[in-house]
Amino acid sequence: MEQFKFSDHLKFIIPSCIGVFLFIMPIKTSEGYTIPIGMLADWVQDKLADQLSLIMMAIVVITALLTILASIAGPDKLAKTPFWQNLLCVSKFWLIARIIAAIFAIMVYFQIGTPVIYGDETGGMLLGDLLHVLFAVFLFAGLFLPLLTDFGLLELFGTLMTKVMRPLFRLPGRSSVDALASWIGDGTIGVLLTSKQYEYGFYNKREAAVIGTTFSVVSITFTLVVIKQVGLERMFVPFYLTVIIAGVIAALIMPRIPPLSRKANTFISDKYKEVDESLPAGQRSLSYGYKKALERGKLETSVFKFFKEGLKNVLDMWMGVAPVVMALGLIALAIANYTPIFQWLGVPFIPLFELLQVPQAAEASQTVLIGFADMFLPSVLASSITSDMTRFVVAALSVTQLIYMSEVGGLLLGSKIPVSFKDLFIIFLERTIITLPVIALAAHILF
Repeated sequence: MEQFKFSDHLKFIIPSCIGVFLFIMPIKTSEGYTIPIGMLADWVQDKLADQLSLIMMAIVVITALLTILASIAGPDKLAKTPFWQNLLCVSKFWLIARIIAAIFAIMVYFQIGTPVIYGDETGGMLLGDLLHVLFAVFLFAGLFLPLLTDFGLLELFGTLMTKVMRPLFRLPGRSSVDALASWIGDGTIGVLLTSKQYEYGFYNKREAAVIGTTFSVVSITFTLVVIKQVGLERMFVPFYLTVIIAGVIAALIMPRIPPLSRKANTFISDKYKEVDESLPAGQRSLSYGYKKALERGKLETSVFKFFKEGLKNVLDMWMGVAPVVMALGLIALAIANYTPIFQWLGVPFIPLFELLQVPQAAEASQTVLIGFADMFLPSVLASSITSDMTRFVVAALSVTQLIYMSEVGGLLLGSKIPVSFKDLFIIFLERTIITLPVIALAAHILF
């Protein structure tokens, strides 16, 4: 360590400790546990409560207009600004999605047209609630994300955790930070962190897809909200242990089966290659990881660059993700709330519930696929089920399914992570089939 100055140690330790505190440190509040980033986001939502719907409508509409102008002008016009070129020069599908999102946002904000679009269960929930959360979380998470990614913390964890993450999940050691940030904080933070690591060449396509769809887990706080909705908050500890066990089993299996196993081991650009997290002969994990962290931290020399990168993260998520959530999320919620399609699609699950001896199998089956639209909807439907065991199963399944279009699914599609809508639906079904027997077994033991 002789080649490092005292200031090099501080450059790694201080920003990384601040990042861990902001993104990972659990803090108890009157409503449960959260992280400082979550507290900052809540504060912004409280201060701007009356303006956030207008702000998010403006962001979605401006994004659509700028994307239309960029498509007319062509990508060459933005060649000198790669950030704006990547953000605004999109395929026809995403151009149409952003235009639809702008139309939806205007209809919801001004309550034009039908309640199917602007109702409290559809557009009203998205523009008046979820997009408020995304605005605030992305503001602080995007701004301070470089504290986790740019000062050596991931290099340290990459060395320390590679012996765990590689054999178990076929992932780099640094992905353990993504998982921890999601678990304690929020799945949206996990998606943001994973997307940025993929863009910077630290994950290949398969790794980014696996991490984004497997480790962007639901936070502890929201899990408590789900169990309260079904009236079983007294069982939170066994409930959460069940969710963790089922989630770990899914994480062990999912990377080894299609579509995730078939994702290419190539990177977003040919200039990137596999990050070497192996331990040289004669080296200890901690000392070598610390050395790699110091080397990474030394590269950061500009406060201006730090905030510039942070603001780019914020704009990228606001303009890249919010329109996707608004368009696809609203369509999914409208189908879930105003048509019986998800109930029909749930019929094939009745024999599975009966095989697993879950009471009220027909009622439980109606909640299975509706979780693809929004994670909270199964618990809302399950609150009318009389069997405690069945409500427990439905609530736990809704959390472990993980992929829902009103948030995480929309975020993944809006990010650079290489997954398609078809991929997400297949992954959702696979997670359902894998975790349901585990949850049912736990329910039989508990009830």
